[in-house]
Amino acid sequence: MQDVIEALNEAQQEAVQHIDGPLLILAGAGSGKTKTLTTRLAYLISEVGIDPLNTLTLTFTNKAAKEMRERASRLISTQTSSMPLLCTFHKFGLLFLKLHIEKLGRKNNFVIIDSDDKKRILKRIAKEHSIDLNISFIGSEISKYKNTLLTADEILKKAELPDYRKIATVYKDYETEIIENNLVDFDDLLMLTYKILEQDKELRRETSNRYQYIMVDEYQDTNELQFKLLKLLASEHGNLCVVGDDDQSIYGWRGANIRNILEFSTHFKGTKTVKLETNYRSTEPILKAANELIEHNSQRIGKKLSSFKGVGDAVKLLHALDESLESKSIAREIKELLAKGVPADEIAVLYRINALSRSLEEGFTKEGVAFKLLGGMRFYDRAEIKDMISYFRVFANPHDDFSLERIINKPKRAIGKVTVDKLKKGAFENNSSLFTFMKERELAGVVSKKASNSLKKLVEQIELLQHELNHSLYNFIELFEESIGLKKYYASMVDGTERVQNIDEFIGYFREAISKNPNLTLDIFLNDISLQSDQDNIDENAVTIMSIHASKGLEFEHLFVIGLEEEFFPLLGEGCNMEEERRLGYVAITRAKSDLTLSYVDSRFYKGQRKRIEKSRFLGEAGLINDTALKISKSKMYKKGDLVKHKIFGIGRVQGATKSGKEYKLKINFGGHKKEILSSFVQMV
Repeated sequence: MQDVIEALNEAQQEAVQHIDGPLLILAGAGSGKTKTLTTRLAYLISEVGIDPLNTLTLTFTNKAAKEMRERASRLISTQTSSMPLLCTFHKFGLLFLKLHIEKLGRKNNFVIIDSDDKKRILKRIAKEHSIDLNISFIGSEISKYKNTLLTADEILKKAELPDYRKIATVYKDYETEIIENNLVDFDDLLMLTYKILEQDKELRRETSNRYQYIMVDEYQDTNELQFKLLKLLASEHGNLCVVGDDDQSIYGWRGANIRNILEFSTHFKGTKTVKLETNYRSTEPILKAANELIEHNSQRIGKKLSSFKGVGDAVKLLHALDESLESKSIAREIKELLAKGVPADEIAVLYRINALSRSLEEGFTKEGVAFKLLGGMRFYDRAEIKDMISYFRVFANPHDDFSLERIINKPKRAIGKVTVDKLKKGAFENNSSLFTFMKERELAGVVSKKASNSLKKLVEQIELLQHELNHSLYNFIELFEESIGLKKYYASMVDGTERVQNIDEFIGYFREAISKNPNLTLDIFLNDISLQSDQDNIDENAVTIMSIHASKGLEFEHLFVIGLEEEFFPLLGEGCNMEEERRLGYVAITRAKSDLTLSYVDSRFYKGQRKRIEKSRFLGEAGLINDTALKISKSKMYKKGDLVKHKIFGIGRVQGATKSGKEYKLKINFGGHKKEILSSFVQMV
């Protein structure tokens, strides 16, 4: 064990050998956090003599838990007869509830329902109340409520908008049903565990005393419920060690609370903080860009990565006129790398929003570069794009029963499976297509009156759009959304913004195809798509394309990041969190080992139209381009993110600076109170 510890760097050794009291290991990208965490667990058991059964190590994924379990078992002394509990938060909740759920008046033979089961229950309850809201949206909101410990009654009291009162009504009936049937959903595994521990003080003491040493991986990703649960578990001893990186907190949109890590030392008195700042992954130029970018954030504890590998090639910038040329340039560069013998799995392309994958997929297919899409569907495989293509196929050939069946109830037209089965039976008996049967037969006696009216309207819409196809493809695409409303249908979903972006990307691609080929027909366009969406010879030996979110925890020798433009990366507008966008930039850059290319274009499709766009502010903030707007805020004395002290207001963080006579006027955030102060009245901390 001693030789393993001696192989660690000084900061890692300090973290490993800390025994009692709260410990925050601030682990920068590529700094060996997993090695540090597993070595600390082994040290406590093999060197200090802590019983493995008195330890608890929590992770977020089964994959991470498996890897850490394997690493730890290799380090732990073979004399140990028992193994430590190392699992996900939710697995811990399951184990706990099997032992103690009776304290809530429930039986321990409960059944865990999956997301599909949950949707079916919610769909039935919503139908009973005549609530016509998207089921995925209802499910997502209920999940949020459980993870913030809000009951249906509390939501009913607080909700001001009618839709949220409807959700609370469904939530209340849903909870009644799953309790009556002794079911639990995924969120219950933690919520019910917390409730039991919070209500039963004796059991809380017993559980906390059992798990004397608790460790948590990826702490920056914890939500409010997980934080509260950890406080209860560590309440008797305070021996809570968390490992994380505030600069890699990128899941705010799904409930992760960055304040958990930023305020750890406030919540757990006497915290020891150890910073792991030696990066073993990337070269110095890559880390310099990452450090300079993230320094512009004010919500961070602060650290600076240094490269163990040392010098390397400068970060490259790729500038193209549009996304087609961008993808072609990247595909050709990758072909050169592959020709030199670079393994395909050491090459990746990242993007901020999924809609950008379409041009990459097209460009790579044309250049014959095999690729795999990680952590998401290929563009033409996404439900909303399949719906668009199915509509187009119906307009080109209304007798395409397969495509018509796909879109017959999208958007919803009160046409369910029973109605479709009746239509198919009628069409078969009359030896006709579905469309012909719907158009020529009186449907009132076959299906319900509501369904009959909907089908009649759908036939009229198809014929109207077919007519427009023969006159103007430009007008056709405008009329399509106006009459069908597919974007409006998808906009109401939980991930509606992304789905609408994908539809806009498809529409924009269609418009550009029209402008490039005056003789284009819908048949030609659909045939081209079929060729692009059927990538040949795909195997594991392929270049990886993925979102930045999906890339977290991975690393590549050669990395390309596309879409470095305002409104694409960073995203702008309502709900945008610029500091989280910057953290995404930091995560993207630090995936690269030695070769990093950041790409931006002059124009790109945006909301279905080609638009000229500005290059991303992040290129300037990372010190990769000369941006005059940044020169003042990054002056030799003060830069965005600096901590300063004022004799009255105390410690604050600089958010910006402007020239004011012979000195600078600083915008400073003093713990939430923002002031403009002349630089001569503050000093650096």
